[in-house]
Amino acid sequence: MHGVVLRPGRPDDAAEVTDIHDRARARFMSYLPIVHDEADRLGYFARVLRDARVIIADAGTPIGFAAVANGWLEHLYVLPERVGQGVGSALLRAALAGEGSLDLYVFQRNERARRFYEARGFTLVALTDGADNEEREPDAHYRWAAPA
Repeated sequence: MHGVVLRPGRPDDAAEVTDIHDRARARFMSYLPIVHDEADRLGYFARVLRDARVIIADAGTPIGFAAVANGWLEHLYVLPERVGQGVGSALLRAALAGEGSLDLYVFQRNERARRFYEARGFTLVALTDGADNEEREPDAHYRWAAPA
């Protein structure tokens, strides 16, 4: 993580956060349908930056981000070319800081992400059929709890 700093997200990060999200999903979850156009995604991430606790991994420009809201890890994405360099782990540690527990959903087919979270202490709560997500893709509910 040489040259990477973690900082709070700012409203002016919306375009970069949207780009990170889009590039990571295209590379690692190409099976997902695109259910919102670019303008909708940009507006959505502007709201996330306003309403959630967002951590940005910045190496001169944003290269990854995590968003936490109401006890849920809503997002954790890293640029594909920076995956495997500790950026995701650093973002997750920052997201967990100060939380007593944290829940998340990950698509069942996203084995890489599932292994990532399981290796960092998340446990499987339930598998779903995807009926409650926009992509209609089966997902997995995970939970992490701080050590007692």
